[in-house]
Amino acid sequence: MDQFKHFKAEAIIFDKDGTLIDFDAMWGGWTVYLADQLQQTSGINVREALYMAMGYDESRKKVLANGKLAATPMSQLYQLTVEILQSLGLDEKKAKLVVEQAWCIPDPVLLAKPFTDTRALFASLHDKGIRIAIATADDRTPTQAMIEAFDIEEYITTMVCANDGIPPKPAPDMVLSICEQMKIHPAKVMVVGDTISDLKMARSAGAGLAVGVLSGVSSARDLALHADLLLESVDELHRYATARSSKDAVQTQNGLNPDFAF
Repeated sequence: MDQFKHFKAEAIIFDKDGTLIDFDAMWGGWTVYLADQLQQTSGINVREALYMAMGYDESRKKVLANGKLAATPMSQLYQLTVEILQSLGLDEKKAKLVVEQAWCIPDPVLLAKPFTDTRALFASLHDKGIRIAIATADDRTPTQAMIEAFDIEEYITTMVCANDGIPPKPAPDMVLSICEQMKIHPAKVMVVGDTISDLKMARSAGAGLAVGVLSGVSSARDLALHADLLLESVDELHRYATARSSKDAVQTQNGLNPDFAF
């Protein structure tokens, strides 16, 4: 916790699904719906094979931390779905046709359930001079739709999405690209995410602080080895913004450098 208290971030890079919004609400329901659509279109029972390949536990209605859904770009999930149908006996042409007809994407507004008052959090961080960015395994169009629905566009300096042509997590490229755009050294950046891929990305990019949140697909045990700090959710970052504000005010008044008080 000391690192969290004393780390003066110039920017915070947030993952989206599982970090800013409820992953299971977004992607679990989508997987069930996709299975229904594929089954209706193909006449084949694809549910069990789809859930297993995607990494979805139907009994717990939970996306699995080590599954494909947790950190795979949509384009790769599309191809995976084609391969699943082929494994069930369809030839490649028929499998592609079925997926083309059945495919859909999660509604980025209707299904987006935030873990905190995102606008208030981002406004508070922004007011403290902390720039905000998003690095997500989702595509740009649904990410932009969520940003507009949450009315947070004015606080976001930049974002990198799965279909931007940048190597995906856990490669460091998303963080490095964002830092280059913002002209900030990675050591001055906090990265916040809910998966091992998020934290490995932060580490390999040389981020100053890798923060794991337990609101997504991963457990504390999953993340502990890769994180500098674990939080229950991004809701706890309100305290970081408040502490930064209090500390800065004291420094302005008397030049002291007190610890944050949580």
